[in-house]
Amino acid sequence: MFIELTDHLRCPAAHEESFLVLLPDKMEGRSVLTGQLGCPVCGRTYEVRDGSVDFGGAPAGAEESDTALDAAAVTALTGLHGPGGYLTLVGHVASMWRGLAAMNPGVALVAVNPPAAVAGAPGISVLRAARLPLKSGSMRGVVLGRNYGSKPDWVSEGARAVLPGLRVVGQGPNPSPTVIDLMASADGVWVGTKKR
Repeated sequence: MFIELTDHLRCPAAHEESFLVLLPDKMEGRSVLTGQLGCPVCGRTYEVRDGSVDFGGAPAGAEESDTALDAAAVTALTGLHGPGGYLTLVGHVASMWRGLAAMNPGVALVAVNPPAAVAGAPGISVLRAARLPLKSGSMRGVVLGRNYGSKPDWVSEGARAVLPGLRVVGQGPNPSPTVIDLMASADGVWVGTKKR
């Protein structure tokens, strides 16, 4: 887990949003390999193991591996141009992270509930959770893979986590217009911004 990502994490428990405190045990460069994250509000702790953080409650079962998206499509749909910030990839779409990193140097990637083959490494932080453990308005973009882009709770979480005016991309039926201002939709993929 990239150490600077700590500033953008939140405890996923049902209480007011709060920062997390990181106690790293082992680091490699700017990556935390082992350690703990603690919540000052509820006292919960979350383990960092092998560079990944398990916040608990991640959906069970493998996500379908087929996707209508590739790194070029994700870059275009999220409107990424230039370095800086974080792009969140939820589900199987995280398996394309190397291509995205190559196309978008300087953009840090966050994989939430990726396939087991995706591990924390320089360029990608891996989180497993029942909801996005990310602060509101902190991400440059959120991409919801199949099995996430069709679930209203994950769409709402994506809208909550993205910076104002920036984009959420999802695979699935069009999201509720009360949550997402839809910009475009085709072939089971949609893109939009958080409803104002």
